[in-house]
Amino acid sequence: MERRFPGKRCVLHLALRKSLRMRGPPRCAEVGNVLIFHVVNMHGYVDCHCHISAREFDEDIEEVVESSKQAGCVALLAVAEHAGEFDKIIELSRRFPGFIFPCLGVHPVQDVSPGQQRGSSLQDLDAALPIIEKYKEHLVAIGEVGLDFTPRFVSGETDKENQRNVLIRQAHIAKRLDLPLNVHSRSAGRPTIQLLKEHGVHKALLHAFDGKPSVALEGVKAGYYFSIPPSIIRSEQKQKLVKQLPLENICLETDSPALGPEKQVRNEPRNICISAEYIARVKGVSLQEVMEVTTQNALRLFPKIKSAIRP
Repeated sequence: MERRFPGKRCVLHLALRKSLRMRGPPRCAEVGNVLIFHVVNMHGYVDCHCHISAREFDEDIEEVVESSKQAGCVALLAVAEHAGEFDKIIELSRRFPGFIFPCLGVHPVQDVSPGQQRGSSLQDLDAALPIIEKYKEHLVAIGEVGLDFTPRFVSGETDKENQRNVLIRQAHIAKRLDLPLNVHSRSAGRPTIQLLKEHGVHKALLHAFDGKPSVALEGVKAGYYFSIPPSIIRSEQKQKLVKQLPLENICLETDSPALGPEKQVRNEPRNICISAEYIARVKGVSLQEVMEVTTQNALRLFPKIKSAIRP
């Protein structure tokens, strides 16, 4: 996740809703400039990848959580980027039990200072391992982990190999703990999928996948899932991806506070419905079917969230 935006709130435009021709529940009502969804005869959405511990939410976390519930969210998977935020994520999961579920892991890109980042190293992972071990019984996944071969983060093969080593070790941790991986793969879709397969990973979510559909289908063959953020409405690549992916391999995410429907505007979990509605339009199915299938997919991949889902 990258966040380079002021702390403004993002709302779903009525024009978008009309263009999506929403069919069936959840239904929405406009309150001010915010659309509130009422879930009818369904269990609701699962945001499989968000950064709810981000500093952008420190001032109004209660309001953000409540608005996400009103929008139909029944569970948020809170992913980590570095060891420094692990305790905060666990605290949020205890503050909002049965709604926020923790995922701990080391992201392939680490902050050095404001505006300066580098690829991850085994030293970053060494700092994280004792905390992961401490909280292992509470985790629903190991994440956010993965590879990021964006040129500004890797200056050569050594940097790539460092990231691979960090991911391999976290894959082995996930297998030992019988947990899925919540995976980042920016500019590294094919190598990420290949590495996961080579190391026997059977349970993985590839979030906001930015590769070609043909590469994603290699992941589908391996049994992996792909989560789609609200930025799909402004991403031709994500739109092409959804057309090719089977609905049975799709989950929902927001990556909040990033990857919202509007650039440089804070994204929130309540925008999960934007992802669902666009998928319904592309697939030519009802919104209810998208909700049902993506939630069942999330349950298969993250069985520990079952307590949040009501039939």
